[in-house]
Amino acid sequence: MGSLRVFMYFMVSYAIVSSQMPCCQSKICLPEKQSALFIFGDSLFDVGNNNYINTTTSAQANYEPYGETYFKYPTGRYSDGRVIPDFIAEYAKLPLLLPYLHPASSLDNYIFGVNFASGGSGALVETSEGILVDLKTQVRYYKNVRDVLRKKLGNEEAKSLLSRSVNLFSVGSNDYGARFVSNISVLQRYSKHQFVDIVIGNITEAIKDIYNLGGRKFAFVNIGPIGCTPGIRFQVKGYECNEEMTESARLHNVEFPRMLQKLKKQLVGFKYSVFDFYSSLSQLMNNPSKYAFKEGQVACCGGGAYRADNSCGGKRGIEKYELCESVNDYVFFDSLHPTDMANQYFSNLMWSANLSFNKPYNMKQLFEI
Repeated sequence: MGSLRVFMYFMVSYAIVSSQMPCCQSKICLPEKQSALFIFGDSLFDVGNNNYINTTTSAQANYEPYGETYFKYPTGRYSDGRVIPDFIAEYAKLPLLLPYLHPASSLDNYIFGVNFASGGSGALVETSEGILVDLKTQVRYYKNVRDVLRKKLGNEEAKSLLSRSVNLFSVGSNDYGARFVSNISVLQRYSKHQFVDIVIGNITEAIKDIYNLGGRKFAFVNIGPIGCTPGIRFQVKGYECNEEMTESARLHNVEFPRMLQKLKKQLVGFKYSVFDFYSSLSQLMNNPSKYAFKEGQVACCGGGAYRADNSCGGKRGIEKYELCESVNDYVFFDSLHPTDMANQYFSNLMWSANLSFNKPYNMKQLFEI
């Protein structure tokens, strides 16, 4: 039933936006500045792709109380409501974007974009091999969309649309997380610096592939303070931050912009934006009251210390869990993921904040240039 409601919600917003578009005989004739939004990455951005793959329940969020506030039912988003791409699409005057694997996600709606993100996935195939949609596969899905747009719009119109559109990424956190908390040996055989280079190298390859398929505008959230999230602190003796994990995040966040600067010199027309998710989330966690929150360390939904035992929803091996009374007071909804309110805060910064948070452009500017 949830999937049908999501589809109907999309169709209403799609109808409103598409009604403003002129028609050109058998093909859609897009407004000159019409752009789309294509989403790649992990659970920070997943809007339900994992609902449609044969994965474990622990890698899904399609049960209560997920989705309880905004949608009033679980959609597959790892939040009580919306995630960052939902807000960015709204700010860009686009309809709610469906997950790529949704049965209705095809043809006409691709002119506005689509969401490829898969909760738990990473830049490396080994991070989620066989159970989730890794970044390389997400790029292959993008190629499929490009091919559909070519048939729908014609080669030139499709090329123009893709060049104006924004490709938004949240990727890397699960690679560093898996390196420290999993038993996957291939992720642990390298030094810290070598591993960061490998993760960034895989993301670079994905960027180049999308560029070669027509993409020109790219937006990224950097790696957050992953070693200090409730779920990681729950696993550490004394409930301290995992400093080694957080140090990898900081190193990634230093090296990643350097790679993008090199790409800008190599790829004609390449434009990008990087949002400082690390700093913005750290501020909410450490000083929640300054930003209209009451709790920045403890999750709203779960059990154990910090409500961070990954029991939210009772479908991941632990049936009993707690749920806070006022979710808008919390930065984290479950052990790893922000609330709807926190996601809106981050999205506002991504859309219009200055160089303190976005370099070299914010997302509003990236859509407009």
